[in-house]
Amino acid sequence: MSSRGFFIVLEGPEASGKSTLLQPLAALMRDSKVDPVVVREPGGTRAAEIARQALLDPEHPVGPLAELFLYLAARADLVETVILPALERGRVVLSDRFALSTEAYQMAGRGLDPMLVRAGNQAATHGLIPDLTIILDLPPELGQARQIAAGKRQDRLDRESMDFHGRVVDYYLAIRGEKVRHLDARLSPDRLLQAAWAEVRAAAPEMFPVSVG
Repeated sequence: MSSRGFFIVLEGPEASGKSTLLQPLAALMRDSKVDPVVVREPGGTRAAEIARQALLDPEHPVGPLAELFLYLAARADLVETVILPALERGRVVLSDRFALSTEAYQMAGRGLDPMLVRAGNQAATHGLIPDLTIILDLPPELGQARQIAAGKRQDRLDRESMDFHGRVVDYYLAIRGEKVRHLDARLSPDRLLQAAWAEVRAAAPEMFPVSVG
């Protein structure tokens, strides 16, 4: 655990439930007397939200390299103005996506040069590595079915081919590490929340000592 705070990231493919999980998980933290700083990528600052609009608008195509740089610019602004200052104050930061998304989507999905993507991420994050990354695993076919069932208006990334989304999912599935945990996104929202909460408490027991829920 970082002495400057604790950085938790939720990752996964489209419709895996990251956004649904984010606020209930933050609520459990608050029940344990820890008020997290909650952010999303791309977004969280004025500049990053402008980049988000450009990136996700289905009516305005963006080339792979321009897409990469927009994500990196949004991330750099969020890290510099929100995430790092919060961690330096000892806060918990809970983020919907971070640098791993760029590896999965732009490197594996788009096929961009891994050296370029990783160097860009290193610069944009100032070398910041999450203390805990929770990856929600979901087959791309099920993700698409969830979006259809929910009547979601598809953004530019949603409209990519099944092959593209398959490459993204495969990349996520292959990620391993001491600070990485995989959860089955096919679990019910309540069970997924409890599984994620258990991983958070196991990763930082001194910060979240109280069992909730």
